[in-house]
Amino acid sequence: MRIHHHILRWWPKRVCAKRQLAIPIEILRANEVHPSLHQNRLRMPIPRSIQTSRAKIIETAETNVQMGNLPPMVVEGATTPGEMTLGAAKTARRRGPQDRRERNEKGWQERKRRRLDEDGNAASTSEPSYMNIQFSEAEIAAEERRPKRKVAVMIGYAGTGYHGLQINHKEKTIEGDIFAAFVAAKAISKVNADDPRKSSFVRCARTDKGVHAAGNMLSLKLIIEDPDVVQKINENLPPQIRVWGIQRTNNAFSCYQSCDSRWYEYLMPSYCLLPPHPESFLGKKVLESVKEHGVEEEYAKRMGDVKDYWEEVHKNDIQPILDSLDPDIREVVMRRLHSAEYVLSNTASTEESAIPDTSDEKSLGNVPENKADTSESKAEAGTTAEPNAAQDALGEDSTVAAELASAPADTTTAETETTDESEAAKTKEVHPVDRAVKQIKAAYVAAKRRYRVTPERLSQLQQALDQYIGTKNFHNYTIQKSHSDPSAKRTIRSFIANPEPVQINDTQWLSLKVHGQSFMMHQIRKMVGMALLVTRCATPLSRIEESYGSTRISIPKAPSLGLLLERPVFENYNNRARDQYKLAELDFGNYEKEIQEFKDSQIYRRIFELEEKENSFHTFFHQIDNYKTNYFLWVTAGGLDAAHIRTGPMEPMPDALNDELEEGEEDPEGGEG
Repeated sequence: MRIHHHILRWWPKRVCAKRQLAIPIEILRANEVHPSLHQNRLRMPIPRSIQTSRAKIIETAETNVQMGNLPPMVVEGATTPGEMTLGAAKTARRRGPQDRRERNEKGWQERKRRRLDEDGNAASTSEPSYMNIQFSEAEIAAEERRPKRKVAVMIGYAGTGYHGLQINHKEKTIEGDIFAAFVAAKAISKVNADDPRKSSFVRCARTDKGVHAAGNMLSLKLIIEDPDVVQKINENLPPQIRVWGIQRTNNAFSCYQSCDSRWYEYLMPSYCLLPPHPESFLGKKVLESVKEHGVEEEYAKRMGDVKDYWEEVHKNDIQPILDSLDPDIREVVMRRLHSAEYVLSNTASTEESAIPDTSDEKSLGNVPENKADTSESKAEAGTTAEPNAAQDALGEDSTVAAELASAPADTTTAETETTDESEAAKTKEVHPVDRAVKQIKAAYVAAKRRYRVTPERLSQLQQALDQYIGTKNFHNYTIQKSHSDPSAKRTIRSFIANPEPVQINDTQWLSLKVHGQSFMMHQIRKMVGMALLVTRCATPLSRIEESYGSTRISIPKAPSLGLLLERPVFENYNNRARDQYKLAELDFGNYEKEIQEFKDSQIYRRIFELEEKENSFHTFFHQIDNYKTNYFLWVTAGGLDAAHIRTGPMEPMPDALNDELEEGEEDPEGGEG
């Protein structure tokens, strides 16, 4: 049918062009061969499929001409509307003036490109757009035309408050602000300000919402005659977005296609290496599996100095709080802390959930809400309860780590509520049980932040990171990819944990840097999540190697808060630029001092402050340790057989396991975010 379609396009044109004669409809309908075909030595009869297709075309054309939808066209030898089919259709496809001088004089091309109205003004849009900066016709005409050059723009930014890097119409993005700064600095002309594509706008590495970049790159055509163009661009940008430099490239350069590899950095508190609390669901399963398989000695050796960490915290920090309580209150608090059943706490629905992502999967059901806050809500409502009543209300199932998921305890012991303008403010006291629980939660958080990693523990983390080096099948470390998908194979060149932690306030921070050829969606965060679980649960390192196999397992992704793009690398292009193009190399090292100052003031500071405020990593491990499911039991001594094995990327999962993906806009080919 495709061949017949092409014949329909050239066959009648050839006849009409050489003989200046249209083929009468009567001959086509009678399945006869026109004499002109014999003269051109085309003696093959018309195929039946072509007869049917041409009959439909002729019938449609006749109807349109009769109704006035197609203008008539004079064709030599044509006697019916059907004979005018080709000419009429060709005329209908033409748009705008056909004479070149007429087009230039009337500005027809400019109207089409700028989408101007009849009065010559820019067509108004229904809503503002970050991709479309409009100027009047007079402003565009008054602007001096200057040449554009293909350049590479080296940038850095803190992603807090932005909807990712990639520019779009409705959301505030990094590229949206940068594009507006280009226009304001006159690096992009007003005539090209309505569409970034006119400047061949290309990004090197896309980052998602909240992700930072100390070094990233854009390639496009800019007006760079002004020697102070970089300064003028930065003057039109907020402090959390900087342009490091603009460098001339060859005209065919694309920062996306020319990038050979990328460096990423991941920051996290050192308490991420602490083992699960022994009262948590995962902690119990790990200990049970160790005893069942008889590997207590190996487990204790790998745990090292953190084996009895939580017991010491309970003895030194928690027990004094319990001893200070009245017997009745102490009984209720103990019942709440050591209940065997798990109920998901309110903070499990935070923006950065620790549960693995399955945006393409349907949910099986809802996770029950936390019932452990009943007494707190009653206290706020002004109800007073006896200890026995409070015990009944607070006796819902929960674990100590479920309580830990909440933010640090609020030291406020009373709340003020105005119920009526004529009445005085009434102070409602917090119930003693709630006050005690808040104190215990605050004590656990403080104990985590006091932890200082040892070289032996850090060495175990490095051994786990070393398992990623080389070309591996990372289908378990992203979304919507199977083991047989060739694109799931990625090459990791290095993954290094800095042996010197950094102390910020009362928290110790670790820095991980990974260098890879390319990364898939969530790959880095899942690699970090896997390495942390293997280290904190004393899991054999062979479990990481098993994750490259065909078995599909669930790997949680670490919070996006700690991820930042360090810089892209352009080795091959730099060789050509130096040897062939005689151009300067693309090297972020030329701006090392400025980049480091920016990281300290804009990126690191935001990460540290946000973690201290929201406890993102604290919440992450709460959800991992306490979600009552066997999806993560591959960390135990039972191995993959102890975990739930997913049958494929479309397997349904519970709602709580779907919370991690944000807004359902993930693209598996979009790069790490």
